[in-house]
Amino acid sequence: MSAEATNPEAHSETRPELRRRGRTRLDLRRLGRAALLGPTSRDRLPDAIGHVAEAHRAHHPDADLSVLRRAYLLAETSHRGQMRKSGEPYITHPLAVTLILAELGAETTTLTASLLHDTVEDTEVTLDQVGAEFGDEVRFIVDGVTKVEKIDYGAAAEPETFRKMLVATGNDVRVMSIKLADRLHNMRTLGVMRPEKQARIAKVTRDVLIPLAERLGVQALKTELEDLVFAILHPEEYERTRALIAAHAGERDPLPAIADSVRTVLREAGITAEVQVRPRHFVSVHRISRKRGELRGSDFGRILVLVGENADCYGVLGELHTCFTPVVSEFKDFIAVPKFNLYQSLHTAVATPEGYVAEVIVRTRQMHRVAEAGVVALGNPYATAPTAAPEAPADPYEERVDPTRPGWLSRLLDWQQSAPDPDTFWSVLRAELAQDREITVFREDGSASGTISLPAGASCIDAAYAQHGEAAHGCIGARVNGRLTSLSSPLSDGDTVQLLLAQDASSGPAAEWLDHARTPAARIAISRWLDAHPDRATAPTTAARAPLSVVGARGGGGNAVADLPDATVRLAGCCTPVPPDAVAGFLVRGGAVTVHRVHCSAVARMRAVGRTSVAVHWRATADCRVTLFAESFGRPHLLADLTEAIAREGVEVVSATVEPPVEQRVRHTYTLLLPDAAGLPALMRAMRDVPGVYDVSRA
Repeated sequence: MSAEATNPEAHSETRPELRRRGRTRLDLRRLGRAALLGPTSRDRLPDAIGHVAEAHRAHHPDADLSVLRRAYLLAETSHRGQMRKSGEPYITHPLAVTLILAELGAETTTLTASLLHDTVEDTEVTLDQVGAEFGDEVRFIVDGVTKVEKIDYGAAAEPETFRKMLVATGNDVRVMSIKLADRLHNMRTLGVMRPEKQARIAKVTRDVLIPLAERLGVQALKTELEDLVFAILHPEEYERTRALIAAHAGERDPLPAIADSVRTVLREAGITAEVQVRPRHFVSVHRISRKRGELRGSDFGRILVLVGENADCYGVLGELHTCFTPVVSEFKDFIAVPKFNLYQSLHTAVATPEGYVAEVIVRTRQMHRVAEAGVVALGNPYATAPTAAPEAPADPYEERVDPTRPGWLSRLLDWQQSAPDPDTFWSVLRAELAQDREITVFREDGSASGTISLPAGASCIDAAYAQHGEAAHGCIGARVNGRLTSLSSPLSDGDTVQLLLAQDASSGPAAEWLDHARTPAARIAISRWLDAHPDRATAPTTAARAPLSVVGARGGGGNAVADLPDATVRLAGCCTPVPPDAVAGFLVRGGAVTVHRVHCSAVARMRAVGRTSVAVHWRATADCRVTLFAESFGRPHLLADLTEAIAREGVEVVSATVEPPVEQRVRHTYTLLLPDAAGLPALMRAMRDVPGVYDVSRA
C-alpha cells in the first residue's frame, strides 16, 4: 500500500545502477516543490505533471493531455495536507507511480487511473465522483486498485481476499500494472522503515509481486524489484555482487568491441539494425556468478540487436552464426514459440577469436517494447469500436474478454472457480507463482491439433486435464512423440502428446495420479473426484503399482463367499480368480479372507507361513473380475481400439496399465469386471481381433 512509503533518499545506494528510466532524487524534489505550489492556470499543465506528460508524449504523440491535467488537479486537491513519512507532499507518490507507467508506454486511461489510485481509499473522493468525471473505465480500474490495496499479503493473508484480487487482475490487467508500479516506488523509498518491516515488505514483494510481474511480462519493473529485494534480504551477497560489478567497471569491457563487430557484419549484410550493450542487473550477475564461478568481462552484460521485421531477426541470426562461432546449446527461439508472458526474442551466444563468449538477444522494436513493459505496452485491451463507449460491468468481478491475457492467468482464473476452499486456492496459487518457467507441448487427438502451455515438470496427467477438463478422469494412456508411455511421464518443451480416453464415462482417476499432477487444475479436479468417490480413493493392488491406472466404476469381487461369519472377502490381485475357477481362501490381517486360484504360486507361500485356510465358494451371481494381458505391436490408436473392443462386449475396465514398448512390442494389462464369466472367451477373442494384437491371456 502507498501508506508504507517513506523517505525516497534512504537506500539510494541500493538502487540498481540500471534503472534505465528511473528518475533521480532531484526529480522527486522537483515534483514535491511543484506539487506544493498547487494548481496552475486552466490553460496549461501544472509543472508537477510535466515529466509525466513528456514521457507519455514520447510513446503517444497524439495523446490528449487534458484528462491528465484534470486527474492531477483532483488528486492534488484531494491529497493536499497529507504528507508521506519522508515529509514530502503525498501527491508525489501517485505522480511517481504515474511517471513509471508513462515511461513504460502506458496509455492515457491507465495514467489517469494511476494518478487517482489512492484517492478513493485515502481521501473523501468517491468512486461515483471518479466515474462521473473520468468515465467508467477509469472508475473500474480505480475500484480494482483500491481493492488490491486492502490486501494483506503476509503469512496471515486472507486467501479469499487474494482470490478476489486475482479476479480483479484478470478482469483488467491494468489494475496489477498500477499495483506493481506502486510497489516499485514504495520499494525505492523504503529506507526509514524499521528493518523488520523492510524485510516483511521485501519478502511479500519476492514471493507474490515479482512472480506476477514476471508473468505479466513487465521485465523493467521485475528486474528493479528483484535488485531492491536482493539488497534488503541478502545484504552480504548484494555487497559482494556490487563489489564484482565495481571491479569490472575498472577493467576493459570486451562487449563494446564485440558489439562493433556485430554492427560491421550486419551493415555489410545490408541489414538495418540497432546494436546495444545491455549490462546485467545485480540479481542477474549474482545468478550467473553462482552458475559459472569466476566471471569474465563478457559475462557482465549482453548484446541486444533491434530490427524492424520478424524476418530480419532470422537474417541477423544467420549472419551471427556465419561470421562468429555459435554456442549451439545457448540457442532458443522465443519468436516461433513465445513464452507464456508474451515475450518474444531469439537468444544465442557466439564465441570470438579472443575466446570471449557473448550472449546475444535479437528482437524487433515492437518485441522490445513488450519485453520491457509486457501488458503495459499493449494499450487498452478492452477498447471497443469508436462508435460507442464501453460500459462498465454491472458486477465488478464480471469476466471481460481480454485478447492479451496471458495463458497462465486464464488458467488461474479457470481453476480458481473450482477450488474447493480458499486455503487450497492459496496453496496452489503460491505453487503456481513459484514456477520459474513454462513449457509448450503440441497436442494431437486425431481430429484437432494445437498447443498446451504447462508449468515445467508437468506430466501427461496435467496435459490431459488442460486439454479435456473433467473428461480427463477417463484418460487411460498417452503417446508422447509417437511412443506409448505412462500418464506419470514428465513432458518436455516441444513434445507432441496424444491422450487416450476410455469410452466408459464412469471411469475415474486413481489416487496415485496426485503424485504426478503439477497443475492446480489437475490436482483440484482429481481431489474433487476422489472426495466424491471415497470408496474408490484407494486403487486395487495391481493398479497402485501401475505406471498409469484408471479406477473403474465398480470394484471388489463380491461373488466369493467364505465359510466364516461376517468375514470380509477379497479377491487376490495376483491371480484374479473368477467363477468357476477352483479357489482357496486364507485368513489375513484384520480378519479378512483373501481368495486365490488354487494353482496360484501365492497359495504355497500362504501354507508355508502357516496362514489359516478358509473354505470359500462362488455365489450364484455370474459377475466376475479378471485380469488379462494383451500382447501387441505398437501402432497409433491401439489402446483406444482395445478399450473400444472391451466396451462393446459390455465389460467394465477396473484398471489398465501400459508398459513402455520394447522393440515395437507393447504389453497391456487390464483388470476387468464381466457381467458373466461365461463371456470371458468371447471377450478374449474380441481383443485378439484388434489389429496389431497377437495374443491375449489371463494373468
